[in-house]
Formats: sequence, structure tokens, C-alpha cells
Amino acid sequence: MNSKEYIESGILELYVYGLLDEKQNQEIYELSKTNKEVEEEILSIEKSISSLSTSFSPFLSSQNFEKIKNKLEIKHGNNFDTNYKSTTKTVAISRYIGWAAAAVFLVFIGYQYQQQAELKENNKKLNEIVVSSKNENEKFLEYLDAITDNQTTIVSLAGQTAAPKASAKVYWNKKTQKVYIDASGLPEPPSGKEYQIWSLKLKPALTPTSIGLLSDFTNNDIKIFEVNTTSDAEAFGITLEPKGGSKTPTMEQLYTLGAV
Repeated sequence: MNSKEYIESGILELYVYGLLDEKQNQEIYELSKTNKEVEEEILSIEKSISSLSTSFSPFLSSQNFEKIKNKLEIKHGNNFDTNYKSTTKTVAISRYIGWAAAAVFLVFIGYQYQQQAELKENNKKLNEIVVSSKNENEKFLEYLDAITDNQTTIVSLAGQTAAPKASAKVYWNKKTQKVYIDASGLPEPPSGKEYQIWSLKLKPALTPTSIGLLSDFTNNDIKIFEVNTTSDAEAFGITLEPKGGSKTPTMEQLYTLGAV
């Protein structure tokens, strides 16, 4: 980190509070010897601690002290010097206690700051996981409703020469025209390739129409994809195409095929 990053990160406060490990302490100590900005920032933090400690202790101006001294001399005579020495000793102890209390207080603040930062980061990660899980569950329920609808036609796609062991299922609701693909029987596509779905008309001639790509195949855990709608399919096929798809199907890479 550069000087500005060190100063803005809050790590110098933790250094002064004594909350860093030995390695971090040594690193910042060495940096302060060569970096004027870091050294000045550390001195500024220490000065703030000193100022705070003073606020914990009683303070008398010299003018007010002389007034009190004169009144005490009138009342107590020469015994004042002895009393004064005792008083100044008490004030010194009080200031030491005040400084110690301030130091403990600032250490506590530093610890709380560190804990809050860690808690905030953990909460952020947890929230991301919860949101992701919620979205996945909502998608799964949506797919479940679609494939169990009594208006949905299930079309089984069998493996072809390019991938004899491959299989897939098409869930096509003729009423809504929505199409879902269960691609759990397809192998992981190689890098730079992705599966493309084709709606086929068989008569009077074979006419393929692309209805979508199975993008982000790896990160789709349930391997169910919604593609574009179709209204008049007589068959469905899946080919392996270059990333982004092709205008016409590459028949040598026809993985699965099935008639409605």
C-alpha cells in the first residue's frame, strides 16, 4: 500500500492502539522511519490520545492556582507548602490514571472497529449466498410448475453419432409456447463451445430454427434452461456450436434429436 492507502485504511490507528501482530507492527515501524507522511500521521494519532487523556484529568490554570494558594496561605499559614506537595502528587497520579483510562478506551474502540469491519464483511458474503440460493429456488419452482403442467408435452431426445451416450428432454407447453430444456444428460461442453437448441419442421422439407443457447452451462447446477418460445415444432435437436451459436446447425455435431 502507498502512504494514502495506509492512512485511510485505519491500520495506523490499530498500530497505535497495539492491536496488530508483531509482523505488522514491525512493517509499519520500518515504514514510519522512511515515510514522512506515515510518521506524521502516527504522531497525530498519539497526540490525539494524549489530548484525550488530559481531558480525563483535572486541570488548574496558573492564575486560578495563585488565587487558591493565597487564600489557603491566609487560612493555613506555612503548612501550605506541605499540603501543595501532597496535592501536586495527587494530580500527577490522577493524570496518569486518566492517560491509562484513555488508552484502554481507545484500545477498546480499535477492537470494536476491527470486529465491526469483519462482521460487516461476513454479513455481506452471507447475504450474497442467501440471495443466490433464493433466486435458484425461485427458478427451480418456476421450472417445476412448467414441466408438471398438464398442457406440457415431454419430448425425449436421444444421443446421435457425435455423442451416442448423450440425452436430453424438452418440456414444451403448446398453450404458452414456453420451452424448457433438461440438459442433465449432456456432457460438459469444451472451451469455446456451447449447445444450441433447434426447433425443427420436418415437412415439406427439414427446416431448423434456433430457439436459444445453453449459456453458462457449468454454473447451472440443475441443468434446466429456459429457451425461446416456439409454436409449430415437429422435432427438437441439440448441436454443439462455437460460442455465440451458428445460423444453421452443424450436423456433424448433432448431439441429440427427438420427434414430438
